[in-house]
Amino acid sequence: MNAMKRWLAVYAVAFYAFLHLPLLTLAVFSFNSSRFTVWEHFSLDWYRAIFRDPQIMEGTWNSIVIAVLSTAIATLIGTACAYGLWKRGSGVLTGALYLSLVTPEIVTGISLLALFQWAFRWLHWQLGLYTVVLAHVAFSIAFVVIVISARLRTVSPALEEAAMDLGANPWQAFLYVTLPALLPGIVAAALLALTVSFDDYVITSMVAGVDSETLPMVIYAMARRGASPVLNAISALITLIFGVLIVISERVRET
Repeated sequence: MNAMKRWLAVYAVAFYAFLHLPLLTLAVFSFNSSRFTVWEHFSLDWYRAIFRDPQIMEGTWNSIVIAVLSTAIATLIGTACAYGLWKRGSGVLTGALYLSLVTPEIVTGISLLALFQWAFRWLHWQLGLYTVVLAHVAFSIAFVVIVISARLRTVSPALEEAAMDLGANPWQAFLYVTLPALLPGIVAAALLALTVSFDDYVITSMVAGVDSETLPMVIYAMARRGASPVLNAISALITLIFGVLIVISERVRET
């Protein structure tokens, strides 16, 4: 038994090293003064270069706006959807949600682009920031519904019934009984949707207009032109910020 525990510990360490050593290496070289993977001395030049690049700043702002708007909309719709599935379960609708999670992003992006192009024939609109927001709402809702549905499984339907027996109507029972119990799940779902939206590249690149380039699109364009230490700095910041958000999301979800 002790030998098995030691091997499991070795396996766990090797697994986490395989996952996180590349990120750690990237973070270390983001502080390297050299443009190459040969350490010279500590420097913050590449982090300063991020804030001097107008393309990076514009892409970051677009990503923040898109992520915040799509997260707010997806959280609102997803919460209502999860509550509806909780009250009136449907295996078909639940299965459709999981289907959207396993569908390749390239397929989702192509289908959304085809939908927008078909609709724009009559609406005379063009691809832009709002089409990216709509696309992000479409794929974020499933994450929100799944997280909140897991939280709802810990809530007893008898609580709402008791509230209505005491004179509350269905809306009041939801607002004052069920919603407070769901708040940790809603916050966790929103943080997850925010992370997924900010990081998305494949779907975004298909439905974005010329004025709605996001940070992942900027990073990809820079990477195609050649390796740059600025990419190391950007990636290290994204990993740190969203790593913290994921940890917060898990802590909130478990409360």
